[in-house]
Amino acid sequence: MQTSLQRSVYWRCLACFLLWLISSCAFADDREDLIFAVRFDQVDRVKELLGRGVSIDITEPIRGETLLMIALREDSKKVFQTLLNHKDINLEARASNGDTILMLASYLGNSPFVKTLVEHDAEINQVGWCALHYAAAGGNKEIVALLLEKSAYIDAESPNKTTPLMMAARSGKHLIVNLLLEEGADPFLKNDLGLTALDFAIEVEQREIAAVLKERMQATKK
Repeated sequence: MQTSLQRSVYWRCLACFLLWLISSCAFADDREDLIFAVRFDQVDRVKELLGRGVSIDITEPIRGETLLMIALREDSKKVFQTLLNHKDINLEARASNGDTILMLASYLGNSPFVKTLVEHDAEINQVGWCALHYAAAGGNKEIVALLLEKSAYIDAESPNKTTPLMMAARSGKHLIVNLLLEEGADPFLKNDLGLTALDFAIEVEQREIAAVLKERMQATKK
C-alpha cells in the first residue's frame, strides 16, 4: 500500500515531467517556426522569436547549417541582414561538413552576401579549407578578386594540400585560373598525391586550362 507521502511524491514527479514535456514541445515548435521564418524571409517573425529567447545558434537537422546559411540558400535578404546584425551571431559557426557562412556564400557565388560578410569581419583565411578554395571552385571572378583584395592567401592549402588554383583547374574555371596566375598563384605546388593544377586540368580534360598552366610553368620554370 502506498503511503500518502509516496503518493504525493509520485504526483509531484509526474507534474514535473509533464511540465518538462510541454516545455520541450514548445521549444521544438519555436525552433521549427524560426527556421521556417528564416526560409521565407519573415523578418518580423524572426525578430519576435529571437526576442522571446529562441537561440540564434540553432541549426537545421539535415546538414547542420546555421540560420545564416539557411537565409543564404533561400536568398532571404532581410532576414540575413537581421541575423548578421544580431549581437550574438557567430560568423565562424560551422555546418556538419565544416563549412562557414563565408565559405558557402563564396561557393554559391553570392557576391552581395560575400561583400557583406567581409564587411562584418568574417574570417577569410581559415586553417585548411577556406573561402578562396570555395570561390575558385564556384567560379565567381568578382568574389575571388574581392577575397584576394582582402588578403586571402592565394596558395592556401587544404588538409590534403589542395590549392585554390587546383580547385579552379579541376572545376574547369578558366577565368579563375587566369586571375589566380596573374595574381601570383604557384602552379608548381603539389597536393598529397603529388598532383599539380596542371595534372588536375589534364585529368578532367580541360585542354585550354592545361595549355595556360603549361605555358606559365614553362615561362617560370624552377
